[in-house]
Amino acid sequence: MTAMMRRRNWFKGALAAGAAFAAGGKAKDGLLAAPAELKVPEGVPTTAFDFDTRGIEGWSTLTGQWAIEDMAGAPSGKKVLVQRATKNEFNVIVAPESYAGVDVTVRFKPISGREDASGGIVFRFTSGAYYVVRANALEDNFRLYAYERGRRQLASAGVKAPALGQWHTIRVVAVGDRIQAWLNGALHLDARDARFTSGRVGLWTKADSITAFDDLIIRG
Repeated sequence: MTAMMRRRNWFKGALAAGAAFAAGGKAKDGLLAAPAELKVPEGVPTTAFDFDTRGIEGWSTLTGQWAIEDMAGAPSGKKVLVQRATKNEFNVIVAPESYAGVDVTVRFKPISGREDASGGIVFRFTSGAYYVVRANALEDNFRLYAYERGRRQLASAGVKAPALGQWHTIRVVAVGDRIQAWLNGALHLDARDARFTSGRVGLWTKADSITAFDDLIIRG
């Protein structure tokens, strides 16, 4: 093989590798193309709230009308946590423990809402500042926000809107400045942001959303 042919083959290989790398960083139909999954360390404590055997004692309500209710078809047991206020900008409740690296999963059921029909996970909450990842049954997007004297969108993906009256799953993992989020088992968001490093975990709705939550699992 001549030196010219070797150079041509090397150049073609480099172009193919570059194309493959670029494709790996793009989203297709709202799904991220196989980034490495974030993980909290093995053996970290797990805290679970099924709202049957463990309720919201010690939690802090910032805004909203949050209460444990019986609900037919609950994912586990008979009880769920429901937010029913309809006149606040946002509704937030947070559990007592604080975490840095954390892996959080929750089931949520958007029941009703004309302006909004959302549910979300709050994490790294400190003194009213926090991240939230949320889905909305009235919109075909899945988003990550930071809140600190106002809202700032950090990442968004196009998704099929989660259906009203059905149970869905949100998961978020935050390790260092890296944040990944899943909706119904599919990874859609992979972002970096370093403004909040630790804080409490909680739940979130917006505006007139009436939403039920169940099976909150926190690892961290």
